[in-house]
Amino acid sequence: MTVDGSRLGLLRWQLHLCWSLAEYHLSALTDELCRWEPAPGSWTVRRGADGQWRPDWVEPEPDPAPGVTVGWISWHIGWWWSATLDHAAGRTPQPRENVFWPGSAIGAVGWITVLHEEWKEFLDACTESDLDEPFPFPWPQPRPLAIAAGWVNAELMKNIAEIGVLRHTWYALGRPR
Repeated sequence: MTVDGSRLGLLRWQLHLCWSLAEYHLSALTDELCRWEPAPGSWTVRRGADGQWRPDWVEPEPDPAPGVTVGWISWHIGWWWSATLDHAAGRTPQPRENVFWPGSAIGAVGWITVLHEEWKEFLDACTESDLDEPFPFPWPQPRPLAIAAGWVNAELMKNIAEIGVLRHTWYALGRPR
């Protein structure tokens, strides 16, 4: 993939780069790895009596923040990316409490992959001038779409890097591949 010198070209290239790392780590996820708690008190996803997988969450977030599981991180990606796409489509996002983890590594990878495809299609349909339009998420006050798109790339890279660290730690501890 090449960059054409435009802001949109750079954002698309960044997404492609981030997604390459995502595919590397997501392809290795297992249910056991997704639910492994790397430290006592780690935030994870828990199956409720109704069968839905809900993330641990407290507001305000504790400082320092607790450790998290790969399942929790994959839910987090699905939550913020779904909300971003809802805003992009002019829809009201689901409240965080109504966004559930799919319940398996395969389900989480499928969910995140679909969100990537939808975001890629959204960016492919944008023009340079669209990047200057106000975008209402993730900040209380709208900022230009270009900043929101850059945030998506940065947030994806950060979250996938977190998954990568947990995955490598899992293997270093002698866990199954």
